[in-house]
Amino acid sequence: MWLFMCLCVGMLVLPNNGEVYTAMTDIGRLLTTEGEMIRAVENYIIAQESKLEKLRRDVYEMERVHDEAARSPEAFLGNPINTFLLVKRLTVDWTDLQNIMTDDSMGKAMLNNLTSMADFLHWPDEEDLNGVAVALMRLQDTYNLDTSQLARGHIYGKRQAYRELTAADCFELGRQSYNGGDHYHTMLWMNEALKRQEMESNKTVDHADILEYLAFSTYMQGNVRQALKLTNELLVERPNHQRAQGNKVYYEETLQAQLAKKRGEDGATMDEEAVEKGYTVTENAEVASDWQRERRAYERLCRGEGSVPNSISKKLDCFYKHGPSDFLRISPVKTEVVHIDPTVSIYYDILSDKEIAVIKELATPMFKRATVQNYKTGELETASYRISKSSWLKHGDHKVVAGVNHRIESITGLTMDTAEELQVANYGIGGHYEPHFDYARREEKDAFKSLGTGNRIATFLFYMSDVEAGGATVFPYINLSLWPKKGAAAFWYNLHPSGEGDTLTRHAACPVLVGTKWVSNKWIHERGQEFRRPCTLDYNTL
Repeated sequence: MWLFMCLCVGMLVLPNNGEVYTAMTDIGRLLTTEGEMIRAVENYIIAQESKLEKLRRDVYEMERVHDEAARSPEAFLGNPINTFLLVKRLTVDWTDLQNIMTDDSMGKAMLNNLTSMADFLHWPDEEDLNGVAVALMRLQDTYNLDTSQLARGHIYGKRQAYRELTAADCFELGRQSYNGGDHYHTMLWMNEALKRQEMESNKTVDHADILEYLAFSTYMQGNVRQALKLTNELLVERPNHQRAQGNKVYYEETLQAQLAKKRGEDGATMDEEAVEKGYTVTENAEVASDWQRERRAYERLCRGEGSVPNSISKKLDCFYKHGPSDFLRISPVKTEVVHIDPTVSIYYDILSDKEIAVIKELATPMFKRATVQNYKTGELETASYRISKSSWLKHGDHKVVAGVNHRIESITGLTMDTAEELQVANYGIGGHYEPHFDYARREEKDAFKSLGTGNRIATFLFYMSDVEAGGATVFPYINLSLWPKKGAAAFWYNLHPSGEGDTLTRHAACPVLVGTKWVSNKWIHERGQEFRRPCTLDYNTL
């Protein structure tokens, strides 16, 4: 099309000798000109029809998916694959559509109209696309999800995505991992993209583009020989690819150097075979760090693979909690002790659906990205290990909030006068909060200085939604998993009676795998509890 258009434009601007009408021989040549003009316009029409047909197919697919999502938005977006595809449609795919629509004035006018609606339309950006991609990697690692199963839309035997991922979708997940320096997941998703691209009749991504990312990430993972092989395949398709040409020379030199070094040290050995395959050889495996051990325990509990030992479980109990308060006299609370030392209790049916709805409605307009406290500066900041949005509700904001505070005081026997406001949180795709303490440790001297109410003596955590899969609250050092139950709440003391922090209360919020998770919590402080939970005389006594 562009060739004919250029020819046509060229004809229009070429020098004209004029006076064509003065001789029939010149007039006869106009038929040739007209023929080329007709062919140029016909090719332009074909190209425009092709673009319109693509737009028609894309919009039809979007409408179909949008209608399905509209029937149950929460259920639809509860599947992380669906969420990723939605964000990708509104970023990468939308950019492609805009490029098509900006070819004419009508398309530009429609795009300008969308831009003018920016005040109430929410457009995701590259950071959002990266965020959902990283969330999928987090879910993949935490729950041992197979890449091919994920690409087919299968989530842990739960709800299936509305469609499988294309090669282009897998490529985008790999590209986002690559941009974040995560070459392990880049390899997983680029290999999946490669398999799917080979099976596609209508290719959604270029084969050479996949090879380019895959080759370098393979090298970064230590497999130099495979990286060289992939680079050679890339150069067959794109012989003039300068980066690939340079990488090829470098990989060859690296392999030769590795092999020469190994032979110089001890001759040809079994390790030479590993070098021949392109892997970096390490002689001594490192001992797993405390962080790694904690991480393994955390992920195992998130998958529901832990259990409380029999020595503890036989001491556990369920009962109705009575008390002197009006609330407990009228409505004893169903209580389950799920762990002893530290004691962790679950209270059931203490929030009604109506109360939950009110709390959500109050909190949502004030949502901001959840923060953590920098233990050195005491400042609040966002962090990759806590992904959620939250807001705070004051006692006087609504009678429901006041009632919740009164209920916590009745159940725990602790005063709420020095407690923090009720924090409400909603977790996004793969939302989580990695292992942490609720209390401030000794080195965190300025943690709650501005409050003037001492340390966080206890935590009262409400579950305001059921979660279809994932989303547990886990305690890695006591092998305990708490699964969200709408209307229930968990309670534990963060401090020993001595005031010393209880390290066994270190806990985490597992990534939400399928569904959505709403919680609210009340952090109760030391001041005012002196006669409600007396401290020991010896600070060193637990």
